[in-house]
Amino acid sequence: MLAVIKKEFKTYFYSPVGYVFIGLFLIMFSIFFYLDVFKYQGTNFEYIFYSGATILTFIVPILTMRTLAEERKTGTEQLLLTSPLSITKVVIGKFIAATLIVVITEICTFLYFAILCYFGTPHITTALVTLLGFLLLAMSYISFGILASSITENQIIAGVITIGFFILTWFLPQFSSIFTNFSLINIFTKFPTGQIDIADTVMFITFTIMCLLLTAVFMQRRKSVR
Repeated sequence: MLAVIKKEFKTYFYSPVGYVFIGLFLIMFSIFFYLDVFKYQGTNFEYIFYSGATILTFIVPILTMRTLAEERKTGTEQLLLTSPLSITKVVIGKFIAATLIVVITEICTFLYFAILCYFGTPHITTALVTLLGFLLLAMSYISFGILASSITENQIIAGVITIGFFILTWFLPQFSSIFTNFSLINIFTKFPTGQIDIADTVMFITFTIMCLLLTAVFMQRRKSVR
């Protein structure tokens, strides 16, 4: 599995994908940071991640839409299906590689925290809790993106499915309060308040595992057919 992680991680930086993801996020994050700190005189690092969560909705597909769709299109999926590694390990390896890109992006945001420390005294514990929630949200998004990539060989379709699902989860609570606990973006909003809710954390982890397992099942079925 380590070989898969290394291969996928290097691929993100051998191609523009990793740079585009990190660059787009930091550009948008910088805009929101400027508006919050310099225009509205705020020094709450965690509040900027409300906007950061929205950014994820539209750029996570950049990381995930090619993960398995490209393998099917180019025919290299057959190598994955017949490799000594189990399908589950291959899926997890791709997931971890994409998650590492998000971790690097989060580390870059500490620069903004340092700037805030110059202007005020942001609460570091709340900031760390926010970063944890942001990572859990990103992991959930990545796992669904990989799932969407596994059901089509067209990267664009995989990206559209992913974004469409994320946007749908935004509006579901408006139709019924039943869906409030299933809206990933709503679940995340508790973390910037400095609260680690066990139920919300379990929800993120459960959703992530479920998507990865479904991806492995779909790939295993194609392997059986072949």
